[in-house]
Amino acid sequence: MTDRSASSKRSSAEAGETPPDEEVRVGARPWHHMPDGTFRNPKGCASRGQGRMKHAGPFFLEMLKMGARKVDVPEGHVVPRAEAVRDLVAHEKGSDDFLTWLGHASFLIRIGGLTVLTDPYLTTFAGPAGLGPRRYVKSGVPISALPKIDLLVVSHNHYDHLDERALARLPGKDRMTVVVPLRLGRFFRERGFPNVIELDWHERHEIRGVSVTALPVVHWSRRSGFDTNRTLWAGFALRSDTHHLFFGGDSGYGPIFSEIGEAYGPFDTALLGIGASEPRAMMKASHATPEEAVQMGRDLKAKRIVGMHWGTVLLTVEPPFEPPERFRKAADEQGYGPEDSWIMRIGETRPLSGAWPSNA
Repeated sequence: MTDRSASSKRSSAEAGETPPDEEVRVGARPWHHMPDGTFRNPKGCASRGQGRMKHAGPFFLEMLKMGARKVDVPEGHVVPRAEAVRDLVAHEKGSDDFLTWLGHASFLIRIGGLTVLTDPYLTTFAGPAGLGPRRYVKSGVPISALPKIDLLVVSHNHYDHLDERALARLPGKDRMTVVVPLRLGRFFRERGFPNVIELDWHERHEIRGVSVTALPVVHWSRRSGFDTNRTLWAGFALRSDTHHLFFGGDSGYGPIFSEIGEAYGPFDTALLGIGASEPRAMMKASHATPEEAVQMGRDLKAKRIVGMHWGTVLLTVEPPFEPPERFRKAADEQGYGPEDSWIMRIGETRPLSGAWPSNA
C-alpha cells in the first residue's frame, strides 16, 4: 500500500459530499498549495505571521521560566492508572463505541469496530532528544496496556502531536493503517510503518466500513528549523454507520468551520482543542480559545463537544486549569447541556452512545 495510491482513497466529491467553497484553485493549484511547495491556511483564516513577531521575545522568555515551574494538578484530573486500564479493558470487551482520553490530543477511539489512536504524544517531552516542554501528568494508559491499534491518525508533525519515541514503542506497526496529511507519509515509512495513506484536504480513505476524511484546519507545521509548512496539517472526520466524529487536531478558529459544517455535518461528537491559546496575537492562527472551540462545535453542527489539548503539558502562558472552566461556561451560554459538553479526566473512558451527565 502506498501513500498516494489512487485505489486506496477517494475525494469527498466522489463520495457524494461537496467540499466547502474554500477549496478554490489558483491556476492549477488548490488555494492551500503554495508555488514553493509549502502550504497555507484556508482562505479567509488567520496566518501565523499576523501580529506575531513583536510578541515572540517576551513569550519565549516567559516560557523559559515556566519550563521549571511545578504544576499543582487538581485532585481527580487523572484517573489512577490501574483503574484506567481496568475500565478500558472492560469497554474493549464490549461491542459499543467508546472514547478514552490519554491526554493532550491523544485519544483511543472505537468506532465501527475499529480501534483508532490519534496524535500519540505519550512519552515525557514534546521535543527532540529529551528537550522541549515536559508533561506534568503521564499518559492516561501506558503504551504497554494499549489495545491493538487498527488505525493511527496524526494531524500534523509538531512534537506534542507526533511523538517519535512513542511511535518506536507501538506494537503492530506492520498491521495498522496510518493516515496522515500530505508529505508526512515518509516519516512513518522510515520508522517501520508500511501501510501509510497521505491525504490532502477533502480526500478520504475507507477501512473496514469506516471512512476517514482529511479536513482543513487553521494551523501550521514544522519539525526542525528548516521545514516550516512543508508538510500539511489537517483535522479528520471519522464516519461509521452509527457515529460521525470530528477530530480537530490543532487549530485556531476561522470561517472554515461553518463551511465544513455545511458540507460534512452534522457530527455526533467533535474533539476540539481548548488550551494553549494565550497570548492571542501569537496563538490565534494556531489554537482556539475555549469560547472559540464551543463556536467551532456550533459551526460544525456537532451534537456533543469534547475539550482536549489542555491539562497535560505547559505550552503557553494561560493558567493550565483555566480552559475547562471557560469551556463549560461558553458551552452553557451557547446551548450545550452538561451531558453534551465533556471535560474528561486523563485516562477516563466513556461510551459514545447514550447520554453522559458527568459534567452536570
